[in-house]
Amino acid sequence: MTAFGSVFMPEMALTEFDGEKWGAHKLVPSDSLSLHPGAHVLHYASTCFEGLKAFRHPDGSVKIFRMDCNIARFAQSAELLALPAINPEQTRDMIMDVVARFADQAPEAPGSLYIRPTHIGTEPAIGKAAGPSLTSMQYVLVSPVGDYFAGGSDTTLRLLLEEESMRCAPHMGRIKSGGNYASALLPTMIAKRDLKVDQILFCPNGDVQETGAANFLLIDGDTLITKALDSSFLHGITRDSLLTIARDLGMNVEERDLSVDELLERSRKPGCEAALSGTAAVLTPVGTLLHKGKEHQVGDGKAGATTAKLRQTLNSIQWGQTEDKHGWLTSI
Repeated sequence: MTAFGSVFMPEMALTEFDGEKWGAHKLVPSDSLSLHPGAHVLHYASTCFEGLKAFRHPDGSVKIFRMDCNIARFAQSAELLALPAINPEQTRDMIMDVVARFADQAPEAPGSLYIRPTHIGTEPAIGKAAGPSLTSMQYVLVSPVGDYFAGGSDTTLRLLLEEESMRCAPHMGRIKSGGNYASALLPTMIAKRDLKVDQILFCPNGDVQETGAANFLLIDGDTLITKALDSSFLHGITRDSLLTIARDLGMNVEERDLSVDELLERSRKPGCEAALSGTAAVLTPVGTLLHKGKEHQVGDGKAGATTAKLRQTLNSIQWGQTEDKHGWLTSI
């Protein structure tokens, strides 16, 4: 089975910033880049990216989900990393052009075209550890992907609650940058190996935040609880979409601090559910929490009905099976 996101279309959209302006973008082969080995990105991690999807609808059309929100977050990441400012309109055109180029390769639901805009600092300057790259490159890759839940969406995850460390520096959390993912990688690998968990849920000083690559949601009856937006964690587009859908369904959505103690107390209730949200997996149910060597079952430990309903409602909008009343889809 091919790993999710490991197959790419043969062309990508690319543009370069020369220190003063962005050049015209073009479609180029996606299997190589020309980059100086002293490029700023290779030494000082001046890079950010986005992840979004395009979906084939029953009528054969292909539509991109919440592109403008991803572009806005992309621009914010570039600003916070002191990269050259992107041109949002050009980024939008790049996404549209490369998706249109390979629209005929968009899989039927539940598959999609995964879209990866990327921005990297290219200035050859290994002496600029304390200075930004004055030149940069932006490109957009697309990858046809299948259902992330190859083993079935009823499978639940085991999470380690980690109170002694955090995913990344608190002021960097809302930036979608490779360094943030890299900093969580080794502890997650060790936890998987030694404790047989799927992910670490970072809870520095008892504050429930996020895993290495997903936001966390707790569902207690008709109430959905998730951490309020701040600089310490990623502001997920899928998270925002699910909160909107939950409100549409009449649920009480609480964006606020959630402590480990409250999480464990609520998780013992019959019917309690927990899940991780992200672009790739949409909404993944959590069945077990591991804390200080003790296992805590979430509800009955199985995938919950509310989690399934939220996921299905979002999928139905993305796949064109129900009305897009929030205007989230863009036709190519």
